[in-house]
Parts: sequence; structure tokens; C-alpha cells
Amino acid sequence: MEELDFIIESSKEMMDNSISYLEKELVNIRAGKANPNMLSTVKVEYYGVLTPLNQIANISTPDSQTISIQPWEKDKLQDIEKSILNSNLGFNPMNNGESILINIPPLTEERRIELVKVAKSEVEKAKVSIRNARKDANNEIRKSDFSDDLKSNYEKDIQELTDKYIGRTDNILSVKEKEILSL
Repeated sequence: MEELDFIIESSKEMMDNSISYLEKELVNIRAGKANPNMLSTVKVEYYGVLTPLNQIANISTPDSQTISIQPWEKDKLQDIEKSILNSNLGFNPMNNGESILINIPPLTEERRIELVKVAKSEVEKAKVSIRNARKDANNEIRKSDFSDDLKSNYEKDIQELTDKYIGRTDNILSVKEKEILSL
């Protein structure tokens, strides 16, 4: 029985990882609103080491269309600006000598629909990962030396867990879709 409980727990952990990965990927899909996480992939050369931007500057959003970057060392402004331009995020940073401002243009309806498709694609990848966890668990259960009734009960438990996690991905998509499509 412990062996079967372990299989369920490891499946749950794999499904949790799928949800966590999905949430991280969806944060990167910008919905036309400024968010400091939009710059999470930007690295700046800082004394010879590529350093994440948020470790050398304060990143904030004074309003829904602007990201403000306040470096802790003013002489790093140009390096930060260059890194943002080279990051291929499509941002046009403005250096005012004190900080860097990035205006986030509002999304067109066409771009919003495109972003929803990207979000749906990420959700589908998460669902595939969750189903793969179910398949692996069911294979392990079938290999075990327990009675067919017990195996069947555990397979039902795995299916219920899978349904729950698939439902969570659908809820996450619904929230992201509303965020993307709202003006």
C-alpha cells in the first residue's frame, strides 16, 4: 500500500510542477499592462558578471502603462538601457539621466487574440504534462503486486487527481484570457 501511496504522491508532485511551470510561462505573456516581471529575463553586465536586472535596480510600475527602472548606481543606466534593447522584448527604453522609463503600448485587438492563442498553447502543454504523469502512475500501479481491485481503486484516484489538475489549468486559462482581452 505504501508503494501505491508513493506513486500517487509523486504524480501529484509532477502535476504541481506542471501548474507552477504554466503559471511562470503565463506571466511572460504581457496583457498590455505594465508589470515588473516583464523584465525578468533581462540580464545586465555588472562588473563582468551577467546579473538579473532586478538585482541592480529597483523596478516599479508608476502607472498601468509605464515601467520605471531606478538603478542603484547611476553609471549603470547605459548598460541597463543596452541590455533591455538587446533582450528582444520589443521595448523602447527612455533614459532621462536619473532612471529609465519604458512605455507599454496598448495592445491591438488582433495582438490580444494572438496572445490568447499563445496562452491556450501553454495550457495545452501543461495538460499533456499532467496526462503524462497520470500515464506514468497508471503504468507503475499496473506493475505492482497488489490485487486488481486495489489497483483499480488507485487508478480511479489518479484519474480524479488528473481531472482536478486539468480543471485548475482551465481556471488559470480563464483568468489569463480575461486579463488579456480586457482593455
